[in-house]
Amino acid sequence: MILPPSLPSPRETTAPLAQGVAVILAVLATLPGTPGVYRMINVKGDVLYVGKAKSLKKRVVAYTKPDRLPLRLQRMIAETASMEVVTTHTEVEALLLECSLIKSLGPRYNILLKDDKSFPHILVTDDHDWPQVMKHRGARTRKGQYFGPFASAGAVNQTLAALQRAFLLRSCSDSMFASRTRPCLLFQIKRCSAPCVERISRDDYHALVEGARAFLSGRSQRIQRDLATAMEAASEAMEYEQAAVLRDRIRALARIQAHQDINPAEVEEADVVALYQAGGSVCVQVFFFRSGCNYGNRAYFPIHTQDAEPPEIMAAFLGLFYADKAPPAEILVNVEPAEAAIVAQALTEKAGRKVVVARPQRGDKVKLVEMAADNAREALGRRLAESGAQRQLLDGVAAAFGLDAPPERIEVYDNSHIQGSDAVGAMIVAGPDGLMKNAYRKFTIKSAEIAPGDDFAMMREVLTRRFTRAQKEDPDQDKGLWPDLVLIDGGQGQLNATLGVLAELGIDDVAVVGIAKGPDRNAGHERFFMAGKPPLTLEARDPVLYFLQRLRDEAHRFVIGTHRARRSKGLTQSQLNDVPGIGAKRKKALLHHFGSAREVAAASPEDLEAVEGISRTMARKIHDHFHPEEAGKGD
Repeated sequence: MILPPSLPSPRETTAPLAQGVAVILAVLATLPGTPGVYRMINVKGDVLYVGKAKSLKKRVVAYTKPDRLPLRLQRMIAETASMEVVTTHTEVEALLLECSLIKSLGPRYNILLKDDKSFPHILVTDDHDWPQVMKHRGARTRKGQYFGPFASAGAVNQTLAALQRAFLLRSCSDSMFASRTRPCLLFQIKRCSAPCVERISRDDYHALVEGARAFLSGRSQRIQRDLATAMEAASEAMEYEQAAVLRDRIRALARIQAHQDINPAEVEEADVVALYQAGGSVCVQVFFFRSGCNYGNRAYFPIHTQDAEPPEIMAAFLGLFYADKAPPAEILVNVEPAEAAIVAQALTEKAGRKVVVARPQRGDKVKLVEMAADNAREALGRRLAESGAQRQLLDGVAAAFGLDAPPERIEVYDNSHIQGSDAVGAMIVAGPDGLMKNAYRKFTIKSAEIAPGDDFAMMREVLTRRFTRAQKEDPDQDKGLWPDLVLIDGGQGQLNATLGVLAELGIDDVAVVGIAKGPDRNAGHERFFMAGKPPLTLEARDPVLYFLQRLRDEAHRFVIGTHRARRSKGLTQSQLNDVPGIGAKRKKALLHHFGSAREVAAASPEDLEAVEGISRTMARKIHDHFHPEEAGKGD
């Protein structure tokens, strides 16, 4: 059941508190006493707050007495122009819907997770005769067994490297596997058993696969005992080379366990979640334990928590954190969440099996929670210290460039291309909390009218697209999408191009600075260009100069990475597309045989002719396409 929103008369963006209360009272008259979710909406249609209730009527009535509420909620009520309500059958359904809406809408007055990224897993595939072990992130669309989550890609890479040493499983793609005619380097360095060229029997390879699965499932002691027994048997039979291989595999397994740090015997599958609050900020540390092993930890810093109590924050964190992740069987916390029974029931319903949320009182589990809490306290201390230093740097930027106030959002732009080809632009963003990587953007240069290598035209296209979109999505500049300062990698020419774009769009309230390297492009001698002012230089040891250099270098790193990825993709996709007579079927056959377009380009006519569907004439045509200087020599 969806109740129609109230429609008060138009008003200013910040409505008086009394008018907001009047809006809520009008909706309250029609509210049922059943569970549901309500949304507070401002005059522009933006959702300010999403809440859930066991009884909508009893919960919403609290907003009609704002003098009893924190200032944050009083401001929210003052901005409320309408409300929308969805009733649900149970409070658990209301909680699940609330978390989903908060995740998708990001309301300004809710506790939010802005750095909530997906976690990598290890996948052992099941859709190939010779299973592959690989890193996986995202939706589980491929058939196989997934192990994780791991706290970081680094933790996955370390484990994969050790697994390759211990079980010699292939990590190559299926297309590369199919194209191999001889073992690759991984076989030579004893990281793979070379199933691609059948240096190992199918049964023996599958035994290795099952061993890897058993190890990742927590049965490491049994695997190591079996390997130790086999090593001793090989040694007694004087098969010393085989014994050495088994010894190396045992060492690799031990290396994985050494990286686990803490492996509590009584914790099989659990997340340890600890919260620490200080200085108006909060840090939540999450440690991941799967199959009795520690898969690492990650720190989170929820926002909009200044006047929230720890149980409320913990409940909101658990709901948001597991909104798009499968919860484990057990969640250990240092702060019992508000409405703990409802939270546990909602997670149980989401997982399709029982999920326990508990605050342990004794044993190893208490030590785990205390360790996580210590990490949360230390991480928050570091963040507060870094935030203070960042604020000082932003104050210095404002002083150096004569800004009215320290910038809350700095955008830095750069372009990259090779003789005009694969041209891309990029934007990085920084603010009081450091680099805002979720706000980074890539721009593929699309205009066919831009001459190859015309950096000014590229910059104009990038900035036109960026600010045209900002005008469309945030016309009133109140959503935090507009920069206070734009940094351009370049001198007076790039500055003029940028100012021209902003003038055409009618934008005159964004500060723009060009940053150009000094003589011989030496770092430390940068000159800064601003409209109507002579070029500025900063002292060589000025921390503000180092800060601006880091921003410029980060933009350069990001755009170069974007360009290389695009160029690499072009090399693997477009080269074959340009060969006359090569359709999808022949292209697929070539890629399966050689593994990449680069290898196709390097192949001889005889090697090309060996591919199914490639005649002698077609092989010569392909070879001549990539080697025009040799065209006709083989006729």
